[in-house]
Amino acid sequence: IDSSKFHIVEAGLKCAQGKCIVNSISLKEGEAKFKEQATIVKNHGAAVVVMAFDETGQAAGFEDKISMCCRAYRILVEEVGFNPQDIIFDPNILTVGTGMAEHNNYAVDFIRATREIKRLCPGAKISGGV
Repeated sequence: IDSSKFHIVEAGLKCAQGKCIVNSISLKEGEAKFKEQATIVKNHGAAVVVMAFDETGQAAGFEDKISMCCRAYRILVEEVGFNPQDIIFDPNILTVGTGMAEHNNYAVDFIRATREIKRLCPGAKISGGV
C-alpha cells in the first residue's frame, strides 16, 4: 500500500486481504509520529518499508544511512514490538550516473550501507530503487 498520505495507507490496510507491505514510513516527522504509524501498520499485520530519512533530512552518506536505519530498527523492534522480518529498509541509492562529482559515491555508499545494515539489524530486509 503506497501513499504519501498516511490516512489513505490506513484505509487501505483496513480493506486489504492478506499480508500487505506499507510503502513507506520514516522518522522525518519525529519519533512520536513514526511510532504511531508503525503501531498502526503492525496492528494490521503488515510489513513496512522504512525510508532512511529523519528530522535532519535524507540520508545521503554511508554513515547517515546506517545510523538512521539502526535508529528506526531499535524503535520498531524494542519499542513498537515489530517483527524484524517485517522491516524493509530503503537506504536511498539516490541519483547515480549523473556525472556530478558529489554523486560519485552514492551507489557505493548504498551497497556498503546495505551490508552493514543487514549485519546490525538482524532479520530486516533491504530495498532500493534506481
